Amino acid sequence: MNRPDIGFREFVALIATLMALNALAIDTMLPALPAIAQTLGMDRTNQSQWVIGAYLLGYAVGQLFYGPLSDRYGRRGILLACLAAYALLSLFAGLTTSVAGMLIARTLQGIATAGTRVMAVAIVRDRYSGAPMARVMSLTFIVFLLVPILAPSLGQLILQAAPWQYIFHFLAVSTVGILIWSHFRLRETLHPEYRRSMSMPQLIQAWKFVLGNRVAMGYTLASMLFLGALFGFINSIQQIYTDIFHAPHRFAIMFALVAGMMAVCALLNSKIVVRVGMQRVSHTAAVLYVLFAGVHAWIAWSGQETEVTFIVLQSCIMGCFSLVTSNFSAIAMEPLGAVAGSASALQGFIATGGGALLGLAVSQHYDQTTIPLTVGFFGFGLAGLLIVIATESGRLFAAPRRPLAKSSG
Repeated sequence: MNRPDIGFREFVALIATLMALNALAIDTMLPALPAIAQTLGMDRTNQSQWVIGAYLLGYAVGQLFYGPLSDRYGRRGILLACLAAYALLSLFAGLTTSVAGMLIARTLQGIATAGTRVMAVAIVRDRYSGAPMARVMSLTFIVFLLVPILAPSLGQLILQAAPWQYIFHFLAVSTVGILIWSHFRLRETLHPEYRRSMSMPQLIQAWKFVLGNRVAMGYTLASMLFLGALFGFINSIQQIYTDIFHAPHRFAIMFALVAGMMAVCALLNSKIVVRVGMQRVSHTAAVLYVLFAGVHAWIAWSGQETEVTFIVLQSCIMGCFSLVTSNFSAIAMEPLGAVAGSASALQGFIATGGGALLGLAVSQHYDQTTIPLTVGFFGFGLAGLLIVIATESGRLFAAPRRPLAKSSG
């Protein structure tokens, strides 16, 4: 079928929607965690966090398979198959009646939707490189952030009208719509001359290329640490607002405020990254992130935490997070255009899988204070910044000396 080339705005909207499926599967669940725990008989205070954690771990592991497949067979067909599987597994998750069934369903759902992230990043890399790629990722991030702004409220709205199972039904129906959109509007972006075989030696060669690239691995590991803090926040935020601030009815509003700050900073990034440079923007944001996180950790440790300090400082931290991660992802992918699919998969596995485990480590230490979360933000942020300093040989805030890679698309 001869499809007209998708326009820039629609391309950004579609990529953002594909990447937002992951956040939608997480954030709509947050208000429902107590109800899910009660229905399924979860017996430990922090056990409901595994509804999120199992999904993230499946999402991380699944990415490893899709990169090599997409480098061999292209992006479009695999993307459509992943969307179909995501819709079916959403229905399955809504039908489960046990803790084991829920965790299995969520893990499989994460594996199924992992391909949307790999394909989205690889498709962007097929079409763009360098600062233009960072701009596309920033604009994508803005649309993507509408999900965390709206999803908790959407979850609460569904819960007011129906049982929590209908949240999974909503995910299934929404995904079918995205599947139809992608089928009719998205072309294959991997040119035939760039396709690679799936032989194990070549796959190992591609992974060695990624793992051996100082810039790619440095920024991937840094992204993993920053994501670990984010996942710790997502895992424990519902409990924090229920147990500490005694305001579960304000949870969705707080979440929207924090996500709104992230969207504002992502928009700022899209306006300045081409002129200022990915390194200068992201390095400055990483330093500010560590400073804000350090202040927040001190306030929590000294027992002076209030709902106001929590919202203000988390908004500042998450604003810096959006500036950091959108640029870190582009920098990490920049040298890897020749193996974009495998690179995106391996980097996603490391960053998401490692981040999910780190986030669970933080949230499982939840003790009805914000100390574990704020200390996690500071510790992970500082470690990520140190990795970037080592990767850049101490040259923070400077434009890269290495030449930009050409797009393979």
